[in-house]
Amino acid sequence: MSKLTAAIAISLALLLLPGIVSAQTKESATIVPFDKLPDWSGTWQMVGGTVFDRASQTGEGQALTPGVREHPPYTPEWEAIYKKHLELRDKDQFPDVITNCGVPHGFPRVFNAPDPYEFVVRPEQTWVLTENGPNIVRIYTDGRKHLPDQWETYTGDSVGHWEGDTLVFTTIGLKGWRDKDSILDRTGLVLSDKMHATTRIRKSNENTIEVQMTIEDPKALTKPWVVTKQFRKMPPQTRLYDYACAENNRNPVEESGKTLILGPNGKPLN
Repeated sequence: MSKLTAAIAISLALLLLPGIVSAQTKESATIVPFDKLPDWSGTWQMVGGTVFDRASQTGEGQALTPGVREHPPYTPEWEAIYKKHLELRDKDQFPDVITNCGVPHGFPRVFNAPDPYEFVVRPEQTWVLTENGPNIVRIYTDGRKHLPDQWETYTGDSVGHWEGDTLVFTTIGLKGWRDKDSILDRTGLVLSDKMHATTRIRKSNENTIEVQMTIEDPKALTKPWVVTKQFRKMPPQTRLYDYACAENNRNPVEESGKTLILGPNGKPLN
């Protein structure tokens, strides 16, 4: 390399350097350092039963109680689907898809599980772990974007950022009811593979985490649907354990299509 060529190369590098540094600074600025992150350590449990949207619930009882239902802003077509599921639920013939063992709850049902949770907060991502599994949600906060060709899965793809002590993230790439194996709760609530959501998670007080989901679905909903879930802190040093439903399957489906609930002795309770 001649002296002239070397000089030109150095000059070009110096010209490009500010842009490179600026790009790196811009990306790293989206990552909040450990000492600025909120403390969500410990174990947490959802407040209330597993009716997904208790704010719109009518009827007294829980998700399996006949007459109990919620009122999302469904289109007429999807309201009809939900009513059909409710009729099957009332006859004990709407099986819970997670009974198939190994099928995750998926999003947004992942925030509607009855067993304990852990929230692992790191600068580059946050993990939502549930004992009732397998359920892991990874929320990337390192500046990355959604993939332009994101395929649909149970939990989808979540990326977000911090607004003070609030984690804000969007979730896309959800399979919904496309394959008939992802529901929101046992009343039979379902959404389509076009749904996406914006979620805000924050500590509303020292012992409560609040999760507010704004769900949009151009196929199933007429307008955004806002659902809020709360999680209460459990006693210190509470442990989470993994288990498989195949070890203790309490919800088998009999030949007629009826979903059974088994007691400790293995005999149907209903």
